[in-house]
Amino acid sequence: MDSSKNAIGFFDSGVGGTSIWKEVTTLLPNENTIYLSDSKNAPYGAKTKEEIIQLCVKNTRFLLEQNCKTIVVACNTATTNAINFLRKNYNIPFIGIEPAIKPASLITKTKKIGILATKGTLNSTLFEKTANSLKNDIIIKETIGTGLVELIENGKLNSLEITTLLHTYLQPMLAENIDALVLGCTHYPYLTNHIRKIVGTKIQIIDSGEAVARQTKAVLNKHNLQNQSKASAKHVLFINKNKGVLEQLISKKHTTIIEREF
Repeated sequence: MDSSKNAIGFFDSGVGGTSIWKEVTTLLPNENTIYLSDSKNAPYGAKTKEEIIQLCVKNTRFLLEQNCKTIVVACNTATTNAINFLRKNYNIPFIGIEPAIKPASLITKTKKIGILATKGTLNSTLFEKTANSLKNDIIIKETIGTGLVELIENGKLNSLEITTLLHTYLQPMLAENIDALVLGCTHYPYLTNHIRKIVGTKIQIIDSGEAVARQTKAVLNKHNLQNQSKASAKHVLFINKNKGVLEQLISKKHTTIIEREF
């Protein structure tokens, strides 16, 4: 049975993964998508590995019920803690997200890079393995962005609280002479303008969005799942809390936003 017209599934602990969704839908404009914003359980970064896996299983089952042809785990914490489990237990291609410390290591001149991420990502085995592979050549300054996800999920993207926290987290890294900053949470690209005002123009800000979009395209090609239809792509975004926050971030045509349990 031809499943090429089926949707690409996405899930995240909230609205942040739409930063990845936007990159994928820009690169692959013919592809239908279904996105899950598990805002009710955000942030994943403060939960145990077992709790994260349980939530990822719940999200995966919902997307499989919608006949998704592949699933993008649009969450760094979910990827680093659960993607191996998902790949072992479900017969569908998964695309994961890791903090882009490898690309950052290739462009740094000071040999010092900063990473702003959640506790769940920085404490994960997968992140530790990647970071350790680089530590002979690169100094990695890790900072947990406590509170940032919650503020974004509550619609406080342009709040004083956001600015205050970012100053607190970024200034120590700047003092250590980093010249590349990795955004290790899919919520954080929505803070790029705020971050740029603090770090200036000489520091490169790196996220995983474009790389994930390219990988999604490669996976579809590998499995012959590209949608060849010329019809306008349809996008359905589900959120289980605070629909208005998602509506503020999304303006793409042919998009439906639904608030409901899943």
